[in-house]
Amino acid sequence: MKHNPDDRRDNVENIQKNIDWTIRNIEMAEELIAETSDEKLKKALTEKNKRRRTALDGMRREIREEALAWQGEDD
Repeated sequence: MKHNPDDRRDNVENIQKNIDWTIRNIEMAEELIAETSDEKLKKALTEKNKRRRTALDGMRREIREEALAWQGEDD
């Protein structure tokens, strides 16, 4: 079996795409929360957005780490 080398060149781009989609999902959920009278749905979406915001914090840390790692390789 051939081992594939760790190619991390597109990590920052992929993480940024995930950040963009997560932000979009948060915004869509917020719109739905504002429009619905279903308290159970509001609660579920609010909790999901809380988890999404936590995930965003982690993705932003990860993208900074990847960007710094690539800067270090250019030196």
